[in-house]
Amino acid sequence: MPTVLRWVRAIPLVLLCPILTALSFVVLLATDLFWWIAGKRRAPEDTRPNTQRASVVIPNWNGRDLLEKYLPSVVTAMAGREGNEIVVVDNGSTDGSAEYIKSSFPEVRVVELPKNLGFGGGSNAGFQAAKNDIVVLLNSDMRVTPGFLQPLLDGFTDERVFAVSCQIFFSDPNKQREETGLTQAWWENGGLRVRHRDDAAVDELFPCFYGGGGSCAFDRRKFLELGGFDELLKPFYLEDTDLGYMAWKRGWKVLYQPASHVYHEHRGTIGKKFTRQHIDSVIQKNLLLFVWKNIHEPLRIGSHFLFAFPSALVSLVFGENLERTNLGAMARAFLQLPGAVHARWRARSLAQISDTEAFRRPLGGYFADRFHKFAAEPDRLRVLFISPYPICPPVHGGAVFMYQTGRELTAHAELHLIVLVDEPKEIPPHKELEERCGSANYLVRLEGQTRSFGSVEPHAIHEYANADLEWLIHRQIYKQRIDVVQFEYLPMAQYRGEFRQIGQFLFEHDLYFQSIGRQLAHMNGSVKRLAAQYEYLRALRYELKTIPRFDSVQLCSRANRDFLLEFAPKLAGQTTDRVRAGITVSHYPLRIGGRTPHTMLFLGSFRHQPNAEALQWFVHRSLPYVLEVCPDARAVIIGSDPPPRYSLPDLGEAIDLRGYVDDIQVPLAECAVFVCPILSGSGVRVKLLEAFASGIPVVSTRVGAEGLADRDGEVCFLADDPKEFAQKIIRVFQDPDGADRMAERAREEVKRNWDMPVLTERLVGDYRRVLQQKRLSI
Repeated sequence: MPTVLRWVRAIPLVLLCPILTALSFVVLLATDLFWWIAGKRRAPEDTRPNTQRASVVIPNWNGRDLLEKYLPSVVTAMAGREGNEIVVVDNGSTDGSAEYIKSSFPEVRVVELPKNLGFGGGSNAGFQAAKNDIVVLLNSDMRVTPGFLQPLLDGFTDERVFAVSCQIFFSDPNKQREETGLTQAWWENGGLRVRHRDDAAVDELFPCFYGGGGSCAFDRRKFLELGGFDELLKPFYLEDTDLGYMAWKRGWKVLYQPASHVYHEHRGTIGKKFTRQHIDSVIQKNLLLFVWKNIHEPLRIGSHFLFAFPSALVSLVFGENLERTNLGAMARAFLQLPGAVHARWRARSLAQISDTEAFRRPLGGYFADRFHKFAAEPDRLRVLFISPYPICPPVHGGAVFMYQTGRELTAHAELHLIVLVDEPKEIPPHKELEERCGSANYLVRLEGQTRSFGSVEPHAIHEYANADLEWLIHRQIYKQRIDVVQFEYLPMAQYRGEFRQIGQFLFEHDLYFQSIGRQLAHMNGSVKRLAAQYEYLRALRYELKTIPRFDSVQLCSRANRDFLLEFAPKLAGQTTDRVRAGITVSHYPLRIGGRTPHTMLFLGSFRHQPNAEALQWFVHRSLPYVLEVCPDARAVIIGSDPPPRYSLPDLGEAIDLRGYVDDIQVPLAECAVFVCPILSGSGVRVKLLEAFASGIPVVSTRVGAEGLADRDGEVCFLADDPKEFAQKIIRVFQDPDGADRMAERAREEVKRNWDMPVLTERLVGDYRRVLQQKRLSI
């Protein structure tokens, strides 16, 4: 019954809100039109504040008990520096706060207001009264450490710093740190999203989206130029977010200073005076007004109004959530539309950069790219290497490429790793590689966004969408002063940034849309096939749209590159091959002859679908032909995550299913022939490179040998028909001398064109070429 009554009472708003939404949208568009006609104003020149002294401003409303508890810590921290001052703005208190301060703390200046102007109004009065260039704004429920001030002053490193925020702790150490001072914001579903990051690795001055209004130092002149806290957002909440965003759009910086510690009794004042429901209603109304004032790009403001009313209906049906608006918030925001129009005009007049750029710059990578000066030709490159899979141990082909490139890169550059793992137990094996690197960070991979069949993005992209990974990438770019970001596999392409000085490279271990397309020919079932066809179209669209945005895209082979250029010929200048797909040949002992007769080696990780399909094709359709001629033949099957034995045909001892082995060089040296019956997928098979380097004769399908061999019998035998494939295996058994000569040619091919030390030198050359072009053009 209460739910039914709530819906009945909401009917007038349900009918009215679409009209209010449309009217608000039209009024804001008209405001923008008139602003463009009026013309953009020139911003005044920025100046650096005097950081020798500071003023602390504390707004207070009936918080005598909090002042008694926390003001002494502020007095202690501000003592001993000539010119420091403390100003308490009494917001029309009725609990004797002003009289208490005057009698107990005569060194503290009190500004008495006749009525409560709210947090923003009281703070603005304090900034007007302050005498110093730096004003530290503190909540009345904030306890500061004795050394909190100097790190804040040190954060004003140049004339573009607007604010420096403290690191916030709660008085109760067992309480979850919902508030840290390290703020982040992003645009999602037509609205602003904000959060505090709890990241102990951020141990130096770092960009943040906004400085918390109750724990932050501001450049007073800049604060007043922006108009201070906007009364549009009174009585509380989002004033500091609004101000921080305006500062970024003005071209300034907002920084987080982890060395400045304060302790907050969360919502010590507001939480005592207002209900949770009232506080949330104010936040939801102010989230709308924030957008109406500050978001000026047509697509963003359009998406906001597109989402607003449907979101409110969702809240009505399923309950309210701070991440979506509600009907009441929309109505209350509309009542403040005239104020929003005035605020929007002023915000547009102050802005020097776009909304998109303002959302980017608080992220560590963008901040470094926009504000740090990089050398066009650095002495030693700093490379951030990002893998969606564990690298060590290298149990699959992609891991081999990454591992051996990583090892070789450490001789030419300072390497920093970010590796996604499925479980914490996958981290320790990386120690050997980690010891060669400047840093290594691991993220236990969680599920990405919910997969939607109607999405235009491929499933592989959704699967790896992770906000924590994006944060980690930007943090490492900033902290490690990264020159080059090396992305592995297409799913990592979504984390590419619009960088001006930082090189971005993508290694396509396989062309995803090509791999999906080849799998279609071997799929059974109309539903499964239809889903794969849809995924192919999504992959084709995404890959061809994304690849051009990188400075360079690395393909495994000339064949892969040529295939891609058939779809996008303009990418010729942005694609390279033979800089990543290779092995360190010297790590593979050569053995010609002396092998166990009639043994076949199948090698591959069975988590990779093309390997699983290839094995089934081989053991069901080709191996029986081999056994007809050589009944004692034996197929040795090695690889992680092997299929269950019952899924393979009952061929007795002809199938030796071993699964994962620590050292593949032993079977590579013992078996008589290496089989690669791959039918789908894309890229260069590292297993073939390893086989070539080890001197074992190879029989492969043409897809399996793509990029490595196109002439039958030159470096390996080629066959796509199951019976012909078996005949080539038998030929190796019956003519070991001829097979050995072919294996020797294969070894020479790998040494000449696929040796990782040589490839890595080319790779580093590409890195330097791109960096020089980018940085000299700025």
